[in-house]
Amino acid sequence: MAQTINEVMTHDPITVDASTTIAQVARKMREGDTGAILVTEGDELAGIITDRDIVVRALADGRDPDTPIGEFISRDVRTVIPDQPVEEAIRIMREDNVRRVPVCRDGRPVGIVSIGDLALERDEESALADISAGRSNN
Repeated sequence: MAQTINEVMTHDPITVDASTTIAQVARKMREGDTGAILVTEGDELAGIITDRDIVVRALADGRDPDTPIGEFISRDVRTVIPDQPVEEAIRIMREDNVRRVPVCRDGRPVGIVSIGDLALERDEESALADISAGRSNN
């Protein structure tokens, strides 16, 4: 069983600058087959944007697809570092009711850990682990 975040996280996550447009981020999500992208300002983590954020916060309000994504990101997200125990990510997910936690080193994003990653690690027989391990819906 994995002991550290580094053992379960997705390394080298997709990142975009806060000035990237909604449409560009949506394309990156499609190309990367992901529902979440880490957003930076300079080299530092500024927040996270999910496919749901794009739909609920931006498109549902009639925002133009050329609007910068920085207006819609979740800021002040809690992060973990690669050497922390897996239990720290689990604690943050429970306390903050989130499905993904950015992994940073010196303020820079180096990975992301998802509830699916943890399900695969902690309970391979769970329905969530089955879904996480399955092929994506393209």
